[in-house]
Amino acid sequence: MIDAGLIKECADPSLKPAVVEQFVMAAGSADPLAATVKSGGRLILVPKPISADEAMAIVRQYAGQAVVRVGLTQFPAGVGVKEPADLKPDLVDACQNLRKGTAMFAKVLRIVTKWYGNPTSKEVFPQIFEDAVYAWKTGAFEGVSVFQAEGPGRALANQKETPADKSEADTIDAGAPSQTEAEPSDDKKIGAAGIRVDLSRIGGQR
Repeated sequence: MIDAGLIKECADPSLKPAVVEQFVMAAGSADPLAATVKSGGRLILVPKPISADEAMAIVRQYAGQAVVRVGLTQFPAGVGVKEPADLKPDLVDACQNLRKGTAMFAKVLRIVTKWYGNPTSKEVFPQIFEDAVYAWKTGAFEGVSVFQAEGPGRALANQKETPADKSEADTIDAGAPSQTEAEPSDDKKIGAAGIRVDLSRIGGQR
């Protein structure tokens, strides 16, 4: 189980703490150094890193050649950068990985929610969440590359309450840089600059 203090300090504020916990349990890893490498849909066995340097060495070795996921949120590393050397060690920092991963997942949730017609009923949220987790794992939803797509500027108002969730009112943070989990052959997308979406005026924030 992910530490509540880490969620409060580092997770994207647009997601309720209970949703962040569910996301990491469903799609992430308990190990902040965890690195997963897939090529052509097949898992490539790599040594289990025991230090941040070892984890980053694996990421840099395979980035651009395979799909690499890293850290607590299994963030899609190496996509959207031109050179493996541009990959930053903050990918394996628990707080930074959680911050990047939850901001990206919040965008994926908004994309899926929009596809559902932006329902306001919290009873629909479990299905939306399940589809968003699948999109996170595959990098796509209904033909859309979710890491590259521009996120809809809409608050996630239908997150299902849980007894353990004592968070304050939701706020919306600026969107994370967009990326796409394209196969390495798609050099144009890999080298594409990230897109920032300004959500600061949604709901009267700032």
